[in-house]
Amino acid sequence: MADVHHFTYGAYNPIAAYLLAFLGSFLGLLCTARARDAHNRGRRNRWLAIGAFAIGGGGIWLMHFSAMLGFDVPVSPVRYDLPLTILSLVFSVATVGIGLMIVGHGERSVTRTVAAGLLSGTGVIAMHYTGMEGIRVSATIHYSPVLVAASGLIAITASTMALWFAVSVRGWAQVTGAAAVMAVAVCGMHYTGMAAMSIELTPGAPAAGGIRPLTMLVPIILITTASIVGVALSALQAMTEEEFTDGAGIQKRGVHAETPQPWMTKHTSMGAMRLTPAARAVAASRAAGGRAAGSRPSPGPRSSPRPSPSPAQAAPPATSGS
Repeated sequence: MADVHHFTYGAYNPIAAYLLAFLGSFLGLLCTARARDAHNRGRRNRWLAIGAFAIGGGGIWLMHFSAMLGFDVPVSPVRYDLPLTILSLVFSVATVGIGLMIVGHGERSVTRTVAAGLLSGTGVIAMHYTGMEGIRVSATIHYSPVLVAASGLIAITASTMALWFAVSVRGWAQVTGAAAVMAVAVCGMHYTGMAAMSIELTPGAPAAGGIRPLTMLVPIILITTASIVGVALSALQAMTEEEFTDGAGIQKRGVHAETPQPWMTKHTSMGAMRLTPAARAVAASRAAGGRAAGSRPSPGPRSSPRPSPSPAQAAPPATSGS
């Protein structure tokens, strides 16, 4: 048997793996919390899809391959088969997404959550061992059945717990605590599965072909960035929609629109303009003042004073005597 190293770069690998698992779980739980508050099915499905990408792609798949950067076999170069690596990503995102769609619609129930957790957990197992199958070394890989079964049990438990958190937790404190627990479970599943493997040298085996491990940094960075940007943009769009709609997708009349009153929908025969509450109050007070004034006679019209004549105009014309 050949030596196998799982922590080639020391504590960097488990710490980076845990942080990615925590970040993906945290963003995913934020998305599922927003999905529960959505008022229509389309908006809810959008948040659940982003949550599946964050948890399945970021919290599970990225965690797996960031931890795999520390995997090394000193007697053989380690390479990865690209199609199998991409297939493992599809397994993770798709099965987590299906599980979220199951628990994200309808009433919350233990039976529904357990069934969805079993399905998602099976997909996580498929993701892990598909990714392991994509490893290319000049040797033969063997697995311990007991540890494989243990890793599968942890995966199903972690998936069920994640789905239960997705429909239960609310608030920053609960989401942060749930993401921390989920990250521990995901990392535990990964390293249990890694402990199940052993390498047997194959004399005269051809050199392994495929992509280098450090090449995996590119998809890791891209998917992490896409998850963060996708959640941020969706949150901004949701805030804009909630500002200009009533929450159910019905457009408001304006940003400061008020609830229409019955009197605002009535039109006079002359097509009078609608009045605001303040203008209506002023009109009512003026009408009341007019009715009070009508109870007493109104003063008659005043004659405007005539201007007094000037001295020259007031003096009589002089007469000449003979």
